[in-house]
Amino acid sequence: MRFQKLKSEFYKQLNIAKIALAKKEYKTAFYHLENAHVLGQNNLYKHTLSHYYMLIFGIKTKNSKEIIGQVLRIFAAILFTVIWVPKGNTGGTNISPVKIIPIRKELKKIY
Repeated sequence: MRFQKLKSEFYKQLNIAKIALAKKEYKTAFYHLENAHVLGQNNLYKHTLSHYYMLIFGIKTKNSKEIIGQVLRIFAAILFTVIWVPKGNTGGTNISPVKIIPIRKELKKIY
């Protein structure tokens, strides 16, 4: 049950972000990408997918720091997801990739 809820909410957050990206609502898009990252970070595929869309965000916003950071985080997600992830980390380059962060209130009921 919990796994299904996590999976469903991950894809919901990702879809909201994709729609916001298409509408060039970048602040909204990134917020939901961060939520998707937190919800998917314990799963290799979802963790990597969240970083892929953060890379797309970086490309669309022409943010070179985000582009480079997300390329590195994609490789890190592939290599380290099964070993350790910093719980609650939102995945953007504005946060250290190893920093543990309290999980957002709206995600606690799902996470």
